[in-house]
Amino acid sequence: MSTIRSSSSAFKTIASATIIAGALDILAAILIYSIIMEQTTPSRICMSIASGIFGKEAYSGGVPMVLTGLLLHFFIAFLFSTFYYRIFPYLRMLRKQKLVCGILYGIFVWLVMNVGVLRITFPKMPFPDPRSSLIGMSILIVAVGIPISYIISANRR
Repeated sequence: MSTIRSSSSAFKTIASATIIAGALDILAAILIYSIIMEQTTPSRICMSIASGIFGKEAYSGGVPMVLTGLLLHFFIAFLFSTFYYRIFPYLRMLRKQKLVCGILYGIFVWLVMNVGVLRITFPKMPFPDPRSSLIGMSILIVAVGIPISYIISANRR
């Protein structure tokens, strides 16, 4: 019975972190890149995510690709939430320094995505300039790293 209860609790914690971090991240990207900087549209942001799997075809796929990109975005948030949840019991610092760890985790997520995933998926893609890197990293710190840190810390002992 305790295994069922603990796996249910784990799922709720990971799901909460996923939904909040995923929503904050996509909303921050839309706010900054679509509304403030007027560089793109919300649909194009989601299509860009889908292009990681479907390549250039994602940009002509319409609503299905927008939804695929959004689903993929939340899947990535799920993976990062799950990873933090799994390492939490082994690193005492995660319990003691939630804000610092959230900031560091946001930087870690940025590095994994920009130095790892995007380089593998799009080998010819240029590395972002320092300003773009700082904006992207800031979004991931505030929208992903800190929320995941606090949600996991509050629900995992």
